[in-house]
Amino acid sequence: MRVLLFSSQHYDQESFTQATGHSALDLHFQPARLTLDTAPLAQGYEVVCAFINDELDAQVLQRLAAGGTRLIALRSAGYNHVDLAAAQHLGLAVVRVPAYSPHAVAEHAVALILALNRRLHRAYNRTREGDFTLHGLTGFDLHGKTVGVVGTGQIGAAFARIMAGFGCELLAYDPYPNPELLALGARYLELPDLLREARIISLHCPLTEHTRHLINAQSLSQLQPGAMLINTGRGALVDTPALIDALKSGQLGYLGLDVYEEEAQLFFEDRSDLPLQDDVLARLLTFPNVIITAHQAFLTREALDAIAATTLDNIIRWAAGNPQNLVSG
Repeated sequence: MRVLLFSSQHYDQESFTQATGHSALDLHFQPARLTLDTAPLAQGYEVVCAFINDELDAQVLQRLAAGGTRLIALRSAGYNHVDLAAAQHLGLAVVRVPAYSPHAVAEHAVALILALNRRLHRAYNRTREGDFTLHGLTGFDLHGKTVGVVGTGQIGAAFARIMAGFGCELLAYDPYPNPELLALGARYLELPDLLREARIISLHCPLTEHTRHLINAQSLSQLQPGAMLINTGRGALVDTPALIDALKSGQLGYLGLDVYEEEAQLFFEDRSDLPLQDDVLARLLTFPNVIITAHQAFLTREALDAIAATTLDNIIRWAAGNPQNLVSG
């Protein structure tokens, strides 16, 4: 069975090639992002394996189905970029990786918190230039601080456990309270109450029609002045232009992003020799209290191995008529 992996990087090739027990699959790696223009590359491939910034709208799915594709195998947990109604209409099955390493994303969120709080990015650049002064590098103890966890699934729970280890007070927001967080002593609140009480807010919820721009100008106004916001979930959870106003006013004191609403045209590519065309992202990068990483929170060896193993197993099970991890509309 021929499988084409769009948006494949060198680490995808390594992890998928090293996965064992799937010799029936003929894997092909395509670095291009899946779009309407690149969809013809999948002609004759029964399975298309897509990543988070690939386009899977109705037009792309129609093109894939016309070329013989029968399965969309996502290398991600999220599926907000897939037109599920169109897939169902075209007879395309969609499978995903519901969990790979929640620790990878949770630990990256904590890394952003520590780096922002202790100004590690500024200290690193300063000492490399021979400046060993400490002005402007004062942080705060995490111990005893109130941390708000928005979305308490596997990643949110892993993040909460780490912050509990720092001695933080936990607040949580999720329509479905997680008993594990309750056991940690977390208090579930409505989102406005959480935003008002938390010194640090970390987003771990999926992107849906209900969570799109969950953080916006109104919700940012509810923050404690100088609060910290971390987003390792999906870029569109946040109304990005509203962040700039909150940073300028000081309402938002620290911002850590691993995702960006318009990242599809930017992330996973080397654009260091090109002028940055995204004015919003360019403005964010001028703030000294902002750290942006290029969607790398998932990028650990353990997570890559789990993604490859689950994706290939999903394909094999689907081919055998025993599908698992199906996504339905």
